[in-house]
Amino acid sequence: MILYPAIDLKDGACVRLKLGDMNAATVYNSDPAAQARAFHDIGFPWLHVVDLNGAFAGRSVNGAAVDAILEAVAPGMRVQLGGGIRDMAAIEAWLGKGISRVILGTVALRDPDLVKAAAKAFPGRVVVGIDARGGKVAVEGWAESAELTATELARRFEDAGVAAIVYTDIDRDGVLKGLNLPATLALARAVSIPVIASGGLASMDDIEALCQPEAAVLDGAITGRALYDGRLDPRAALDRLANIRPIGAPSGA
Repeated sequence: MILYPAIDLKDGACVRLKLGDMNAATVYNSDPAAQARAFHDIGFPWLHVVDLNGAFAGRSVNGAAVDAILEAVAPGMRVQLGGGIRDMAAIEAWLGKGISRVILGTVALRDPDLVKAAAKAFPGRVVVGIDARGGKVAVEGWAESAELTATELARRFEDAGVAAIVYTDIDRDGVLKGLNLPATLALARAVSIPVIASGGLASMDDIEALCQPEAAVLDGAITGRALYDGRLDPRAALDRLANIRPIGAPSGA
């Protein structure tokens, strides 16, 4: 179970949004590279980065900040990047720069053949980002909704060779209500692709939920605001996930 700290980039700064609203952004660090290095030094193996401006623009906007992050955490931390990556040239460019995995969201709905081609060309390095509001897929930086459900979209990539699916419940994102585990687990059980939970992780209660047997189907979870607000002790969370054993189970279990 991998815990991914999140860095969301808006106008070159590290921010968190509330319910995906670009006008409801809280700036937590004006130096994203320093924030990335702090996560690296805590011991997180992976970093989840999203170019929020890029998600709306359909192209990289915070590229300089991403470059600085890569320089700050190399070589000990792997980085997955999403937001505005919409063509093969962008995919190749970011992977060539040292991004470990690219996250393809809007293009997964608009051009699934591109996702499949990228997954074939770069095995293990392409992730599908599925963001849902009320169970329906949202794209273009969550500004547009589709009639497709998250599970219907995920199943389109069942045999494509994508590394994982990042499933974000927009209604939980940035409001510290806790992960929507029922919906996330339902998606994970519906496909054979590894699923990463995102949106709402608020406290050690969520970490405990991720340690229970029913959550073993998940590949990991992303956390953002809870880390920045101090509601989640990162070292305690990492230690718990590294020693997954349901509360009350014998030590040899």
